[in-house]
Amino acid sequence: MYGFVIGLIIVLCVLLVLVILAQNAKGGGLTSQFGGSSASNIIGVKQTGNLLEKLTWSFIIAIMVLTLSTDFLDQNAEGPENIMDKAGQQAPAAPQQALPSALPSTTDSAGK
Repeated sequence: MYGFVIGLIIVLCVLLVLVILAQNAKGGGLTSQFGGSSASNIIGVKQTGNLLEKLTWSFIIAIMVLTLSTDFLDQNAEGPENIMDKAGQQAPAAPQQALPSALPSTTDSAGK
């Protein structure tokens, strides 16, 4: 389910980019360059702008909701780890053995 939602978010992002590029900017936009002006004549210029604006906001809201819902869908998340809790649960360490001294003994049995 998590992978499906991520895939849906990616598809919605691509569609959002396409809808934004199709909108009329102050300079005419991509709609007139790629033959979209004939479609705006059929629907009407004002209606096309309203439809693209509604699609833009719908895609943005859907992406936000799906992105926030991925946190709830993640089954493996156990939350942040607390190091102090883990330290109390660990078994006590074994007592350390004394290390043999690498220095020679200061008492000389031959000198006494």
